Amino acid sequence: MAELQRPTLCCCRKVLTVPGKSCESGRGLAHCRPVDVASASNFHSFKLRHFHLDLHLNFAVKRITGWQVLELTPVQPGVQSLILDTHPSLLIHSVDCKVPGASGTPDVFISLTHRVEPFTDYGSSLNISLPAAVIRPHRAFRVTIRFTTTDGPAIWWLDAELTCGQTRPLVFTQGHSVCNRSFFPCFDTPAVKSTYSATVRVPEGVTVLMSASRSAYSKQDRVFQFSMEYPVPAYLVALVAGDLQHADIGPRSRVWAEPCILTCAVSKLGGSVERWLNVAEGLFGPYVWGRYDIVFLPPSFPIVAMENPCLTFIISSILESQEFLLIDVIHEIAHGWFGNSVTNATWEEMWLSEGLATYAQRRITTEAYGEAFTCLETVFRLDALHRQMRLLGDNNPVSKLQAKFEPGVNPSSLMNLFTYEKGFCFVSYLSQLCGDIKRFDTFLKAYVEKFRFSSVVAQDLLDFFLGFFPEMKESCVAQREGLEFERWLNGCGPPLCEPDLSAGRALTGPVQHLCDLWGSDPPDPQKIATYDISSWSTFQIVLFLDRLLDRSPLPQEGMSLLSSCYSALLDGMNAEVQIRWLQIVVRNSFYPELPRVRSFLHKHTSRMYTVPLYEDLCCGVMKCFAVEVFYQTQGRLHPNLRRTLQQMMFQSSALNTSTAQSLFSSPPSVPSSPTDPPANGTIALRDVNVSA
Repeated sequence: MAELQRPTLCCCRKVLTVPGKSCESGRGLAHCRPVDVASASNFHSFKLRHFHLDLHLNFAVKRITGWQVLELTPVQPGVQSLILDTHPSLLIHSVDCKVPGASGTPDVFISLTHRVEPFTDYGSSLNISLPAAVIRPHRAFRVTIRFTTTDGPAIWWLDAELTCGQTRPLVFTQGHSVCNRSFFPCFDTPAVKSTYSATVRVPEGVTVLMSASRSAYSKQDRVFQFSMEYPVPAYLVALVAGDLQHADIGPRSRVWAEPCILTCAVSKLGGSVERWLNVAEGLFGPYVWGRYDIVFLPPSFPIVAMENPCLTFIISSILESQEFLLIDVIHEIAHGWFGNSVTNATWEEMWLSEGLATYAQRRITTEAYGEAFTCLETVFRLDALHRQMRLLGDNNPVSKLQAKFEPGVNPSSLMNLFTYEKGFCFVSYLSQLCGDIKRFDTFLKAYVEKFRFSSVVAQDLLDFFLGFFPEMKESCVAQREGLEFERWLNGCGPPLCEPDLSAGRALTGPVQHLCDLWGSDPPDPQKIATYDISSWSTFQIVLFLDRLLDRSPLPQEGMSLLSSCYSALLDGMNAEVQIRWLQIVVRNSFYPELPRVRSFLHKHTSRMYTVPLYEDLCCGVMKCFAVEVFYQTQGRLHPNLRRTLQQMMFQSSALNTSTAQSLFSSPPSVPSSPTDPPANGTIALRDVNVSA
């Protein structure tokens, strides 16, 4: 097969077709970034005004059938084809075109030829031939595509036993970063935004929600209608359907969930959401999306939360931890300004969404809960960043804020701590340059106002920053030695500087002191007993356990003392605490605590809690134990997670069930190091040691 031609989207947003040619900005090819979407070759040739989805959900066969209507206007002459992103799992049945007739003449309907071609392992190219006689610049036309979804990466069908209530099936979609091309054909790039509407037909008793600003329901026809009146990129179109009920928690917010967890979700959030929205509006300007609703999804939801406009998706497992729930919801609220309203134009600069949203999240928590709390949470996250940095090495290109994709690289692979925390540190540095955090708040408010509903590149942000603060441009802060903006963006390694977190020392200091006591040889039980961690916050405890994990394996006598001091206490705490304690247990091959590991894996079936423990079990001396627990619980795991765990357990050995069962009775006599890296050389989730 001939190598596919990959166009490049430049910072001036023109597609380069002549190799070696500089872009209109004059900056040269060093500033040009590839776009990993098939539609990149001609999405600039059209203005996508609106699209409509008409869908029928069939739970019995786990398929969505329907059609899509795209309203397009050519902006260039000589356009002969429309290229959209699609996926091998999306079956295209037909493509039609409707062109408005000239004054006094009827509309013209044409059946269009199309072909689906390979593009990457995560998508295909839908090439639609356009009739030159009727497709003219600035003359609107409509394309209708009829399709059926099958088993694509965007659509997650859950059998009843995989839901929280275990009574009715549920389906949800997850489009980030480039998955929605398996939901419907689209320009699957954050550079293209449009409004959309949808009609969804479902069986009786099923409630449908979408990331839309308006909705209606016809009970007689069992049809839901949705409309998103603000332009959004394709990845933010989301749907969930199942046995869902709601409760209002504020004047513009409600919680949706399965009936069995709705009361818990409401009690956890109370009136906090409106308070957080008000704080955010005071900092960054009006919340333009109207509603801010939250739907809690079953443990099979593959990430912690997703900032779908008007309707945040969040995993129900997080309800156990009040502090993590608080941070995750506030982070998704922050995306209402940074990510959803102003969006990164390319996935190679994902930090423009996640780094700015993380900064905004911490401004909100500082205003709502104080600087000490925010500093504690930041220390916890930066610890995780440095942990990942030690594993990857200082020269790993994944640590760049402006990543450069190689052909075929899935943008989802860029979902790492650097886009969040290194991006946050760069934004914090820009704030420090202002000398007054309130001045920077004013800048961010103006930035959102300037670029609202647009997609931007880093140069847009930095040019606006220097234009907003002309004295900084005059003093050449962008070229300050060792802290050059270009080095921040394109340098590998950790952040060039980190914010001052000394305001959190009253909370982080005791954690470090206790860690130091446990690091002494031998630990002094009397001094350790002076620290009552039962009075600590969740973030203090997980910071303490994470730093103990960094020191594992511990001396055996130290591990026994650690268990006697904390095991019973930690067993009664939330899952974020428990998983870290159990990782310590596994990495230290501490067999007396294995029953707690088994109980935890029987109870928790989400990816964020199972994968780290299985990674540790399989990389140490407890793979047989992992296989045993897996066979006991696999029926309650989503098929995608099941495949992940099977690959983890069996890729490096031919261990079969009978062999495994013969080994379960006693632990291996010659232990290997529980900190050995995975056999395949990849970075394990256990090594990163944070929730997604």
